[in-house]
Amino acid sequence: MHLAGFTPEQIRPEDDHTLLRYGCGLTTVVPRPTAQAAELSRSEIELAGDAFRRKIERYAPRHIVFLGKMALSAISGTRDIHWGPQTKPFGGARAWVVPNPSGLNRAFDLDALVAAYREVRVAVASTP
Repeated sequence: MHLAGFTPEQIRPEDDHTLLRYGCGLTTVVPRPTAQAAELSRSEIELAGDAFRRKIERYAPRHIVFLGKMALSAISGTRDIHWGPQTKPFGGARAWVVPNPSGLNRAFDLDALVAAYREVRVAVASTP
């Protein structure tokens, strides 16, 4: 997030709550910790989807960014999810899908991740 310009400095994982100072928040679809996305089944994500949508509607962010395609695909029932801005909003927010920055994701190098996140930041900054 720092390299893409969301924050003026690198935020340590244990300080993720400070992202709110920069207009960013973090949440999860499934409210249980996992070491990797593969620990979540598609059906578990589908079951958590309604509560997650209500959470997004309640907090009303202008944008929501999904890390990876699986969660949005499971919640929306749409298999054809593409990278970048989505055509349909989610919970009233403009939806985006970017590659997951997990070290397990070897399909995208750092430059590709930063470019994807920067595209979101530029769009967010230009939204009134």
